[in-house]
Amino acid sequence: MSTDRYSSPLGERYASKEMQAIFSQDKKFKTWRKLWIALAEVEHELGLNITQEQIDELKAHAEDINYDVARERERVVRHDVMSHVYAYGVQCPSAKGIIHLGATSCYVGDNTDIIIMTEALKLVKSKLINVIAELSKFAMEYKDLPTLAFTHFQPAQPTTVGKRATLWIMDLLYDLEDLDHVIDNMMLLGCKGTTGTQASFLELFDGDHETIKKIDGMIAEKMGFDKCQPVSGQTYSRKVDYRILSVLSGIAQSAHKFTNDIRLLQHLKEIEEPFAKTQIGSSAMAYKRNPMRSERIASLADFVMTNVMNGAFVSSTQWFERTLDDSANKRLSVPEGFLAVDGILDLYLNVVDGLVVYDKVITSRLMKELPFMATENIMMDAVKRGGDRQELHELIRVHSMEAGRVVKVEGKENDLLERIAADPAFGTTMEELQAIMEPKNFVGRAPEQTEEFILEVVNPILEANKDILGMTAEINV
Repeated sequence: MSTDRYSSPLGERYASKEMQAIFSQDKKFKTWRKLWIALAEVEHELGLNITQEQIDELKAHAEDINYDVARERERVVRHDVMSHVYAYGVQCPSAKGIIHLGATSCYVGDNTDIIIMTEALKLVKSKLINVIAELSKFAMEYKDLPTLAFTHFQPAQPTTVGKRATLWIMDLLYDLEDLDHVIDNMMLLGCKGTTGTQASFLELFDGDHETIKKIDGMIAEKMGFDKCQPVSGQTYSRKVDYRILSVLSGIAQSAHKFTNDIRLLQHLKEIEEPFAKTQIGSSAMAYKRNPMRSERIASLADFVMTNVMNGAFVSSTQWFERTLDDSANKRLSVPEGFLAVDGILDLYLNVVDGLVVYDKVITSRLMKELPFMATENIMMDAVKRGGDRQELHELIRVHSMEAGRVVKVEGKENDLLERIAADPAFGTTMEELQAIMEPKNFVGRAPEQTEEFILEVVNPILEANKDILGMTAEINV
């Protein structure tokens, strides 16, 4: 690793080798050569004077890219595509005259971008599915464990730990739906020429429109796609990049929300992210167990969510059939968006796989708040014994306010049950009140909702994607 120049933390610290390989120079330029081979094959099959020997020569050098020649040529011509056309021609002297025939730079540039982004989207999907699978196991394991739920981060009615996890999963299912839609609608640019009119092919094929109409479909098939853009300028619409960055942003939003909850729960000492035996939480405070992985997810998610604006600006500011003010931006925003989401999902999977649940702390906090939440049940029981609902409601309000004051002002335990037991208007005993204080009686259908959601909604999705399950995540830091 070079230490005397900047290197992206996304590569050094966060993204997987698999995602980095997808956006590598080798992947890019080898795909360029595959596209040139596909174009030559199509033109040969449609009757142009291109020989099989020329195609075989191109194939013989599809992988061994002479980067030194291309770099030196680019210093002279200041054009990356023509530099690689030249370098390829040096290796393939008999075929150099037909490389890139009838095409413009975006034939290799844009089609390669689509191919690479599609592969990257599929890797993102694999990791997303595995996160959903791990969260589903967690949800089922803790579907019956009552916990204090919060609205506005204030104590509300109880739920279960598993039911809370289903909320994280549901966000990811929305992301998966959007991701599948984008993957299913990825189209190659095809070979449309300088302004999208295929004028160069009219010249090559002597104005034979029926033959020219076959070119895009044949190229798509050779490159593993089933369709090309039906119309375009020189480039595919940059709306495509915006859609992709938007999907990545959605995943980042879901991951960030998950980490917000985990960080708050870790503060409450109810659930913690994994903490390695030799991990240091703070340089000054040796006792600390900071939620560093969740914070890292949140930090990367902030980057991905703001990165979507690059796609919006680029898409909205293109002029007519082509301008080049997208190029530098795309080289940064698209790969780095994918690398960041890749890091996010690896961290997400790692965190979920090692979540630590402190059930006794969870139950203790719930029991401190449960008397307030049980007051409606207590009041209804007292009404059944002949009490006046309105009078009892006022008494409960007074007792609750005083019990709350004792907790917050005096720092003592919640004594609401003792106060109600001592009030003859309720006609009940402490033993009877404590019998009501069974947490599972206050979680509604949370266990059932969790089980139904996992079995009826999530499991069919996991079954349909079972061939990509079983991933594990390695994190560098």
